[in-house]
Amino acid sequence: MKTARLPHVGSACLTLALLMIASPAMAEDELDQSTNIQVVGHPDPEGLLPDQSAPKAVSAISTDFIIKQAPTLNAFQLVNLLPGANVSSSDPYGLSASSSLTLRGLGQDQIGVLMEGAPQNDIGYYYAYPSQFADAENVRQVMLAQGAADIDSPVVAAAGGLLSLTLDDPRAEAGGLVNLSVGSYDERRVFARIDTGRIGSTGLKAFISYSNNRADNWRGAGYDQRQHIDAKLLNEWGEGNRASIAFSFNDAKTSTYPSPSKADWEASGRGYNFDETYSEGNGNYWRLYRAPFRNFYVAAPVHLKLSDTLSFDSSAYLQMGHGNSPYGTQLATTGNYLGTEELTQPIDLPGAVDGVATVMGNWTGKQFRVGDVSKLTLQAGAHRIVAGLWFDYGTDRVTQSYTSIDADGRPVDQWGYQDKAIRTADGRLLAYENQRTETVTKGFFLADSIAVTPKLGIDIGFKGVNLLRNGRNYLPGPQSTVRIDSFAALPRAAIHYQLDDRQQLFANITTNFRTPNEFALYNSYYGGELVSQGTDGLKNEYSISQELGYRYIGPSLSFSLTGFHYHFRNRQVATVIDSGGALVNSTINAGSQSSYGLDGEIDYRPAKGMSIYASAEYLHTRLNDDLAINGDYLPTRGKRAVSAPSFQFALGSTYDDGRLFGSSALKYVGRQYATFMNDESIKGYATLDLSVGVHLAGLIDAQVMDLRINAINVTNPRVLSGVYAISTNAQDTVGRNGTLIAGSAPTYYVGSGRAVVATLSRAF
Repeated sequence: MKTARLPHVGSACLTLALLMIASPAMAEDELDQSTNIQVVGHPDPEGLLPDQSAPKAVSAISTDFIIKQAPTLNAFQLVNLLPGANVSSSDPYGLSASSSLTLRGLGQDQIGVLMEGAPQNDIGYYYAYPSQFADAENVRQVMLAQGAADIDSPVVAAAGGLLSLTLDDPRAEAGGLVNLSVGSYDERRVFARIDTGRIGSTGLKAFISYSNNRADNWRGAGYDQRQHIDAKLLNEWGEGNRASIAFSFNDAKTSTYPSPSKADWEASGRGYNFDETYSEGNGNYWRLYRAPFRNFYVAAPVHLKLSDTLSFDSSAYLQMGHGNSPYGTQLATTGNYLGTEELTQPIDLPGAVDGVATVMGNWTGKQFRVGDVSKLTLQAGAHRIVAGLWFDYGTDRVTQSYTSIDADGRPVDQWGYQDKAIRTADGRLLAYENQRTETVTKGFFLADSIAVTPKLGIDIGFKGVNLLRNGRNYLPGPQSTVRIDSFAALPRAAIHYQLDDRQQLFANITTNFRTPNEFALYNSYYGGELVSQGTDGLKNEYSISQELGYRYIGPSLSFSLTGFHYHFRNRQVATVIDSGGALVNSTINAGSQSSYGLDGEIDYRPAKGMSIYASAEYLHTRLNDDLAINGDYLPTRGKRAVSAPSFQFALGSTYDDGRLFGSSALKYVGRQYATFMNDESIKGYATLDLSVGVHLAGLIDAQVMDLRINAINVTNPRVLSGVYAISTNAQDTVGRNGTLIAGSAPTYYVGSGRAVVATLSRAF
């Protein structure tokens, strides 16, 4: 949960030359964002603030830092120290799918996530799941742009910024790496990677890795399992030509951690868990909440140098996944509905007592997604012109069905497959939700980066995105098909000025949009009644953001300071509500919202191998409209936004003298509101991580070998760490028109407990 520094070089030109060797596409992106700006840094790779020349706020961590951390940490946890990043994790090892990242008060469904240029966000409601990403040993860099995604990024909901993962390239020489880890809560992990080196005279090189991770739940009954495979095949030829294909496969079964309300937390604290043993009629048994998922990702970036002034880039990708987020519930043999249709004949429920049985409710999703971003880059004198197209096609099949359990509480099928699910008397699938959505996204972009003078660069660009959703609701009722078709025009501009070889000024203005998530389109029924009205009338969220920043990059001291401002129209906030025991996805239009703040980070390197890093954020948010609720208006104008702490602070350090190494990371997050009325919040809290290790190369043999111990959440704070599901108001409130608007309790993430993990790493 700490950050690190990229190796520094003497100038941006050398940086770009190195990037062209490692990743020409990345170099093209860097040139898109800057002109021939000279940046003087330092050669120490252990600092915690990388040199940047992009005309926007950017932070990053690299291999030098990642390899010193607990190998179980996911990408969200790794960026926790960076400015504006607020991470809520359900478990210390990052295995659970229940986690949250907000940037500048904007949720993870507002943050674009890429891996090797391929989108990782869920196509239906924009969330990304870091526990499914590549193993940390294979990640070369994690970059966080807090306010603006690149113009060629294949994302549509990125007002909060962009998180980009770059995988390590295969090694030029054959070899391998083995990591063995053991830790608290019976944590056991093995990771093995093999590099082929250059394969004959083909110029190809590849790696493949496998990891297996298992750990008991840190609170409550249950355990997590994760198997993961990463692979990459790369070929480079000529002057900068490059083609690669990367694969990532994840197979996990993880336990859900229940999210308490304030009342639950005050009554039970960390004891608020699912039950360890099963008894008849118990829908709170932990095995009914164990979620299996399988995901497969492919990314195939290509860079071709067509001439001295023209290049072509293509980033094709494919994503497939299937999983279940189950829950325990009660089901009766009679009195059931399928959509709005009453079932007159009883259903067969194994194990029913007096006509009622405990079953596992399934929330299954099956996704397929394929796409490509292609662009041409032309260098014409002082102009660097980029033009490109983006196409994305995806399908999402969502079903909420029911599966029988045996006498011991074990589900007959934990995956929720339809052929084993409970059926109606006439053989139809008994489902609470049953829908399929097809999403087609088409975009184009044009940008010009102009070197006005050797020190002054100006970027202008325009992106147009069309998003079409076609869906089918298979439940009986008034709704059968849904459709929404929208277009967003997204202009942008930026300026970068180099005061001298160490100081930079930059400013930018960026636009973003977000369509309603697909679940907002569909009717939801419970007990034959409509409980959530699907609509295509929700307006797209549209935002305009500005940044003004200053950077200083010195030999022993570097820092940056960025002021930012956002204005949102039709601000959308996604949440999950409980409707009579069934989970319902909901999107709330919060109207207009304004935000402004200040991000800062500083890195001081008093000696070689030592770095001290600090970051902080001040954030002010304001809701500009009252919230429409059931024909009345909740008086929310002037309130603060949810999950948007006014202040965050981080302090980190690293040390490496060639034999001993270590790091520390302290993070403080301020108070967070959980309702639009600001009538419930969670207190600020702090976490502390420590690590210590020794390089064993030369003590046993010449092979690279490290032993490290990582302590996560050393102080073991017993806190609520973030808002899981918001509510409009926690207390009963009188609306503007005099109606009493009933309150409902928000729920929260419980901050994970202390964990210690030891890792022995050996290369061969």
